[in-house]
Amino acid sequence: MKLTVVARSLQARSTLTKIIGLSQVRFFQPDFTPRDPKAKPKKYKYPPFYDPYGPRPPPSDKIIALAERIAALPAAERSQIGPTLGEKLRHPKLQEISVDGLDMGSEGGAAAGSSNVEEKKEKTAFDVKLEKFDAASKIKVIKEVRAFTNLGLKEAKDLVEKVPAILKQGVTKEEANGIIEKIKAAGGVAVME
Repeated sequence: MKLTVVARSLQARSTLTKIIGLSQVRFFQPDFTPRDPKAKPKKYKYPPFYDPYGPRPPPSDKIIALAERIAALPAAERSQIGPTLGEKLRHPKLQEISVDGLDMGSEGGAAAGSSNVEEKKEKTAFDVKLEKFDAASKIKVIKEVRAFTNLGLKEAKDLVEKVPAILKQGVTKEEANGIIEKIKAAGGVAVME
């Protein structure tokens, strides 16, 4: 019985070898030697920097002389080389990129400071943030959160448990005050930002 099973498996392997080829079969490979666990890993020597274009020919004598003359110039004259060379070679001028719709955060500089002043003048969209709630009224707060958001029971429960959390964004002042009153009646504390 066992002999027939072994014979069939050997026949299957030989036909598999004929169908797929020798390169795809890894049964009983005699040339495989396991790695010595005590051997140290091979160290490869990497180049000091990666040059995707390969080796380049050395610069000509004219280029070397020009580089030496540029290096000998004072700093004020060296700063004029780039723009002058751009004009001579007729490079297109770089245009400024508009950042009107981007929120620059604290890195915005003077432009961001002026936009903050405009926001303080007339802010129309507010965020409602749940600060805290009574443990006894947790279910009531979850029901109120579900009432004015389109969240399911599990999502509303997770949101309430992650206090402080923003409940609704971009609402009018009247709607925000209504939400705050409903949360307060349910036993929670919400603020408008």
